[in-house]
Amino acid sequence: MTKSIRTALAIGAIALAGAGAASANPMVGGAPMYASKNIVQNAIHSKDHTTLVAAVKAAGLVKTLEGPGPFTVLAPTNEAFAKLPAGTVDTLLKPENKEKLTKILTCHVIAGKFTVDQLKEAVMKAGKGAMIKTVGGCEWPAMVKDGNLMIMDNHGDTAMITIPNVMQSNGVIDVIDTVLLP
Repeated sequence: MTKSIRTALAIGAIALAGAGAASANPMVGGAPMYASKNIVQNAIHSKDHTTLVAAVKAAGLVKTLEGPGPFTVLAPTNEAFAKLPAGTVDTLLKPENKEKLTKILTCHVIAGKFTVDQLKEAVMKAGKGAMIKTVGGCEWPAMVKDGNLMIMDNHGDTAMITIPNVMQSNGVIDVIDTVLLP
């Protein structure tokens, strides 16, 4: 083996090792997400998920999402919440709307730890009638479009997973671009 081939292989191995390390703790909302921490411990550091964290606190779901799970959380960004009609988030965060808020949030949680590839595979096997079932009792139609997993809510709005497979000690977070509403 020539010196240049050995050097190229060594550089490739270093690049692959670096890529593996980066994917182990991906950046979400400007903060590293540590696989050794739980869903809440990581989410509170993402500047893109401050609305979701406030909603989880208002719904009293912190202890649940810190628990053993495992959970797959479809995590809407602040931008996703901003797409809702004006005043919706403020209204949902009021104590008198805790039940409705809890329903919405638990409809973003799937029981079990599933990668996007596992979810896509299940959707592809199920075909046109593929549904994602949540702990909140929602069943969302799902499809794979241009390689992306798309999930539709009861109002016809579609969420796309923008950051997949953010591994947690008690599950996985998939960042989505739209709030799913029952």
